[in-house]
Amino acid sequence: MKRSLILFALSKRAVSGYVSPLPNRAVARKATTLFIRSMSSKSEHDLVVDPFCFRQFAESDKSKGYGGTIFSVPIAKFEDIVNERYEANLLKDGYAPFCKHLFVKNDFTDAQVNVLPITADNEHLLRTKYEARNEKELPVLTRYFPKDLVASDDNPLPVGKYLDLILYSREQINKENAAMGNDSNSDAPWGIVSIKAQDVDYELPMQPITNMRNALGADHGGSGIPLNRDDYMHAYNYWKDNAVVS
Repeated sequence: MKRSLILFALSKRAVSGYVSPLPNRAVARKATTLFIRSMSSKSEHDLVVDPFCFRQFAESDKSKGYGGTIFSVPIAKFEDIVNERYEANLLKDGYAPFCKHLFVKNDFTDAQVNVLPITADNEHLLRTKYEARNEKELPVLTRYFPKDLVASDDNPLPVGKYLDLILYSREQINKENAAMGNDSNSDAPWGIVSIKAQDVDYELPMQPITNMRNALGADHGGSGIPLNRDDYMHAYNYWKDNAVVS
Protein backbone atom coordinates (compact mmCIF):
# COMPACT_ATOMS: atom_id res chain seq x y z
CA MET A 1 0.00 0.00 0.00
CA LYS A 2 2.77 2.43 0.97
CA ARG A 3 4.66 1.73 -2.26
CA SER A 4 1.49 2.36 -4.33
CA LEU A 5 0.93 5.70 -2.60
CA ILE A 6 4.52 6.73 -3.26
CA LEU A 7 4.29 5.78 -6.95
CA PHE A 8 1.02 7.71 -7.20
CA ALA A 9 2.64 10.74 -5.57
CA LEU A 10 5.56 10.59 -7.99
CA SER A 11 3.33 10.44 -11.05
CA LYS A 12 1.09 13.23 -9.74
CA ARG A 13 4.10 15.48 -9.06
CA ALA A 14 5.42 14.91 -12.59
CA VAL A 15 2.04 15.76 -14.16
CA SER A 16 1.55 18.86 -12.01
CA GLY A 17 4.95 20.25 -12.99
CA TYR A 18 6.77 20.04 -9.66
CA VAL A 19 9.28 17.67 -11.24
CA SER A 20 10.02 17.09 -14.89
CA PRO A 21 8.50 13.93 -16.43
CA LEU A 22 10.91 11.00 -16.37
CA PRO A 23 12.21 10.19 -19.87
CA ASN A 24 12.03 6.40 -19.71
CA ARG A 25 11.17 3.46 -17.50
CA ALA A 26 14.76 2.81 -16.42
CA VAL A 27 15.14 6.35 -15.11
CA ALA A 28 11.71 6.10 -13.50
CA ARG A 29 12.72 2.93 -11.66
CA LYS A 30 15.90 4.60 -10.36
CA ALA A 31 14.02 7.68 -9.19
CA THR A 32 11.38 5.54 -7.52
CA THR A 33 14.00 3.42 -5.74
CA LEU A 34 15.77 6.47 -4.30
CA PHE A 35 12.49 8.14 -3.36
CA ILE A 36 11.15 5.04 -1.59
CA ARG A 37 14.48 4.62 0.19
CA SER A 38 14.40 8.23 1.41
CA MET A 39 10.82 7.90 2.72
CA SER A 40 11.16 4.50 4.40
CA SER A 41 12.58 4.03 7.91
CA LYS A 42 12.52 0.22 7.90
CA SER A 43 15.07 -2.09 6.29
CA GLU A 44 15.05 -5.79 5.56
CA HIS A 45 18.85 -5.79 5.28
CA ASP A 46 21.60 -5.86 7.90
CA LEU A 47 23.70 -3.57 5.71
CA VAL A 48 22.45 -0.50 3.85
CA VAL A 49 24.29 2.18 1.91
CA ASP A 50 24.15 5.26 4.13
CA PRO A 51 23.19 8.54 2.39
CA PHE A 52 26.71 9.79 3.14
CA CYS A 53 27.92 7.10 0.70
CA PHE A 54 25.38 7.90 -2.04
CA ARG A 55 28.09 10.07 -3.64
CA GLN A 56 29.80 6.82 -4.68
CA PHE A 57 26.87 5.69 -6.85
CA ALA A 58 26.20 7.09 -10.31
CA GLU A 59 22.42 7.00 -9.85
CA SER A 60 22.65 9.67 -7.14
CA ASP A 61 23.08 13.36 -7.90
CA LYS A 62 25.59 13.43 -5.04
CA SER A 63 28.09 11.63 -7.31
CA LYS A 64 28.39 14.67 -9.57
CA GLY A 65 31.76 16.25 -8.98
CA TYR A 66 32.91 13.49 -6.63
CA GLY A 67 36.50 12.49 -7.38
CA GLY A 68 36.55 9.09 -5.70
CA THR A 69 35.29 5.67 -6.79
CA ILE A 70 31.81 5.79 -8.34
CA PHE A 71 29.81 2.60 -8.92
CA SER A 72 27.51 2.11 -11.91
CA VAL A 73 25.68 -0.74 -10.17
CA PRO A 74 22.40 0.49 -8.61
CA ILE A 75 22.35 0.98 -4.85
CA ALA A 76 19.55 -1.55 -4.33
CA LYS A 77 21.42 -4.24 -6.29
CA PHE A 78 24.66 -3.48 -4.45
CA GLU A 79 22.88 -3.87 -1.12
CA ASP A 80 21.31 -7.16 -2.21
CA ILE A 81 24.67 -8.64 -3.23
CA VAL A 82 26.65 -7.58 -0.15
CA ASN A 83 23.89 -8.74 2.19
CA GLU A 84 23.93 -12.16 0.54
CA ARG A 85 27.62 -12.37 1.43
CA TYR A 86 27.32 -10.87 4.89
CA GLU A 87 27.98 -12.92 7.99
CA ALA A 88 28.54 -11.31 11.38
CA ASN A 89 31.65 -13.38 11.99
CA LEU A 90 33.29 -11.88 8.89
CA LEU A 91 33.34 -8.37 10.33
CA LYS A 92 36.76 -6.94 11.16
CA ASP A 93 37.37 -4.29 13.80
CA GLY A 94 37.87 -0.72 12.66
CA TYR A 95 39.39 2.32 14.33
CA ALA A 96 36.62 2.50 16.96
CA PRO A 97 34.11 0.05 18.51
CA PHE A 98 31.32 1.36 16.26
CA CYS A 99 33.36 0.89 13.07
CA LYS A 100 33.72 -2.43 11.26
CA HIS A 101 35.05 -3.62 7.93
CA LEU A 102 33.59 -6.23 5.61
CA PHE A 103 35.79 -7.42 2.75
CA VAL A 104 34.01 -8.92 -0.26
CA LYS A 105 35.36 -10.23 -3.53
CA ASN A 106 34.92 -7.64 -6.26
CA ASP A 107 33.38 -9.80 -8.94
CA PHE A 108 30.31 -7.63 -9.57
CA THR A 109 31.70 -4.11 -10.18
CA ASP A 110 34.37 -2.52 -12.35
CA ALA A 111 35.69 -0.37 -9.49
CA GLN A 112 39.37 0.46 -9.90
CA VAL A 113 41.99 0.81 -7.18
CA ASN A 114 42.50 4.46 -6.26
CA VAL A 115 45.87 4.43 -4.50
CA LEU A 116 49.27 4.58 -6.20
CA PRO A 117 52.80 4.49 -4.79
CA ILE A 118 54.70 7.78 -5.04
CA THR A 119 57.78 7.41 -7.24
CA ALA A 120 60.40 9.68 -8.72
CA ASP A 121 58.53 9.43 -12.03
CA ASN A 122 55.13 10.55 -10.77
CA GLU A 123 55.90 12.73 -7.74
CA HIS A 124 55.63 15.89 -9.83
CA LEU A 125 52.00 15.01 -10.60
CA LEU A 126 50.88 15.27 -6.97
CA ARG A 127 48.36 18.01 -6.17
CA THR A 128 46.89 19.41 -2.95
CA LYS A 129 43.58 21.05 -2.12
CA TYR A 130 41.31 21.87 0.78
CA GLU A 131 38.31 19.59 0.76
CA ALA A 132 35.21 18.82 2.82
CA ARG A 133 33.17 15.66 2.17
CA ASN A 134 29.94 17.63 2.58
CA GLU A 135 28.88 21.21 3.22
CA LYS A 136 28.81 20.79 7.01
CA GLU A 137 32.35 19.46 7.50
CA LEU A 138 35.44 21.53 8.13
CA PRO A 139 37.65 21.55 4.99
CA VAL A 140 41.03 19.87 5.44
CA LEU A 141 44.16 19.78 3.27
CA THR A 142 44.43 16.67 1.08
CA ARG A 143 47.06 15.30 -1.30
CA TYR A 144 46.20 13.32 -4.43
CA PHE A 145 47.05 12.29 -7.99
CA PRO A 146 44.60 13.73 -10.56
CA LYS A 147 43.20 10.68 -12.33
CA ASP A 148 43.52 12.22 -15.79
CA LEU A 149 47.29 12.58 -15.25
CA VAL A 150 48.01 9.02 -14.11
CA ALA A 151 45.45 6.96 -16.03
CA SER A 152 43.78 6.90 -19.43
CA ASP A 153 41.62 4.66 -21.61
CA ASP A 154 44.81 3.08 -22.95
CA ASN A 155 46.38 2.83 -19.50
CA PRO A 156 43.57 2.36 -16.97
CA LEU A 157 43.99 1.75 -13.28
CA PRO A 158 43.57 -1.94 -12.40
CA VAL A 159 40.19 -3.19 -11.17
CA GLY A 160 40.36 -3.90 -7.45
CA LYS A 161 40.22 -7.54 -6.39
CA TYR A 162 38.30 -6.71 -3.22
CA LEU A 163 35.91 -4.13 -1.85
CA ASP A 164 36.43 -2.84 1.67
CA LEU A 165 33.01 -1.88 3.02
CA ILE A 166 33.46 0.52 5.91
CA LEU A 167 30.53 0.18 8.30
CA TYR A 168 29.24 2.37 11.12
CA SER A 169 26.77 1.14 13.70
CA ARG A 170 23.26 2.55 13.61
CA GLU A 171 23.81 4.10 17.04
CA GLN A 172 26.89 6.02 15.84
CA ILE A 173 25.20 7.12 12.61
CA ASN A 174 22.21 8.43 14.58
CA LYS A 175 24.58 10.27 16.92
CA GLU A 176 26.44 11.98 14.08
CA ASN A 177 23.21 12.71 12.20
CA ALA A 178 21.78 14.42 15.28
CA ALA A 179 24.86 16.66 15.50
CA MET A 180 24.77 17.53 11.79
CA GLY A 181 20.99 17.82 11.42
CA ASN A 182 20.71 14.82 9.08
CA ASP A 183 18.57 11.68 8.97
CA SER A 184 19.52 8.39 7.29
CA ASN A 185 15.90 7.16 7.26
CA SER A 186 16.96 3.61 8.13
CA ASP A 187 16.97 1.28 11.10
CA ALA A 188 19.41 -1.27 9.62
CA PRO A 189 22.09 -2.32 12.15
CA TRP A 190 24.97 -1.22 9.91
CA GLY A 191 25.37 1.64 7.47
CA ILE A 192 27.95 1.51 4.67
CA VAL A 193 29.67 4.90 4.91
CA SER A 194 32.51 4.32 2.44
CA ILE A 195 33.66 1.72 -0.10
CA LYS A 196 37.24 1.18 -1.21
CA ALA A 197 38.40 -0.94 -4.14
CA GLN A 198 41.75 -2.55 -3.37
CA ASP A 199 43.91 -5.61 -4.04
CA VAL A 200 44.10 -6.90 -0.46
CA ASP A 201 41.44 -8.26 1.89
CA TYR A 202 42.54 -6.28 4.92
CA GLU A 203 42.26 -2.66 6.01
CA LEU A 204 44.64 -0.12 4.52
CA PRO A 205 45.50 2.71 6.96
CA MET A 206 43.19 5.69 6.80
CA GLN A 207 44.88 8.89 5.74
CA PRO A 208 46.47 10.85 8.62
CA ILE A 209 44.24 13.86 7.93
CA THR A 210 41.17 11.60 8.21
CA ASN A 211 42.53 10.30 11.49
CA MET A 212 42.80 13.88 12.72
CA ARG A 213 39.35 14.85 11.43
CA ASN A 214 37.78 11.88 13.22
CA ALA A 215 39.13 13.29 16.47
CA LEU A 216 36.94 16.36 16.01
CA GLY A 217 33.47 16.51 17.49
CA ALA A 218 30.54 15.20 15.47
CA ASP A 219 29.35 18.75 14.80
CA HIS A 220 32.51 19.32 12.72
CA GLY A 221 32.22 16.07 10.75
CA GLY A 222 34.29 13.88 13.08
CA SER A 223 33.32 10.98 15.29
CA GLY A 224 34.79 12.32 18.54
CA ILE A 225 37.29 9.48 18.96
CA PRO A 226 40.56 10.77 20.48
CA LEU A 227 43.58 10.58 18.22
CA ASN A 228 45.74 7.53 18.87
CA ARG A 229 49.42 8.30 18.23
CA ASP A 230 50.35 4.72 17.30
CA ASP A 231 47.52 4.53 14.76
CA TYR A 232 48.45 7.93 13.40
CA MET A 233 52.12 6.97 12.93
CA HIS A 234 51.07 3.70 11.28
CA ALA A 235 49.00 5.73 8.83
CA TYR A 236 51.85 8.20 8.28
CA ASN A 237 54.32 5.42 7.45
CA TYR A 238 51.99 4.14 4.73
CA TRP A 239 50.76 7.42 3.25
CA LYS A 240 54.14 9.15 3.08
CA ASP A 241 54.88 6.76 0.21
CA ASN A 242 51.38 6.51 -1.33
CA ALA A 243 48.62 8.85 -2.51
CA VAL A 244 45.02 8.53 -3.60
CA VAL A 245 43.92 8.96 -7.19
CA SER A 246 41.05 11.41 -7.50
